[in-house]
Amino acid sequence: MATPVPTACPCDSSLPYARCCGPLHAGAPALDAKALMRSRYSAYVLGDADYLRASWHASTRPAELSLADAPGQRTTWLGLKVESHTVTGEDTAEVVFTARLRVGGGSAQRMHEHSRFMREDGHWFYLDGEVR
Repeated sequence: MATPVPTACPCDSSLPYARCCGPLHAGAPALDAKALMRSRYSAYVLGDADYLRASWHASTRPAELSLADAPGQRTTWLGLKVESHTVTGEDTAEVVFTARLRVGGGSAQRMHEHSRFMREDGHWFYLDGEVR
């Protein structure tokens, strides 16, 4: 179930959603891999599995993606910190980030990921990531 559209962008950019991740969720191309990664985080917050699949590179995209929580295990996204954005080639880049979340009534957790991105036909796509 999707979360209502927020006024402030969930990606912690300090910009309004309508000027940050909103246009990407509506189909605009991301300026760079960092912007795509932020928009994907926002999509997780908003429960937008369709956007997540569409922004995933076809070579690594899962056949199905469910964001449904297990009973009593609701995921609450608490924040995002982009550690680095590195251009690794003309059409490739890497982003390292830490996302904070809470599952159910548990303690806050940190998910640290080193992600790879690829640009095709002017559009950035998430390729894969290594969670650390």
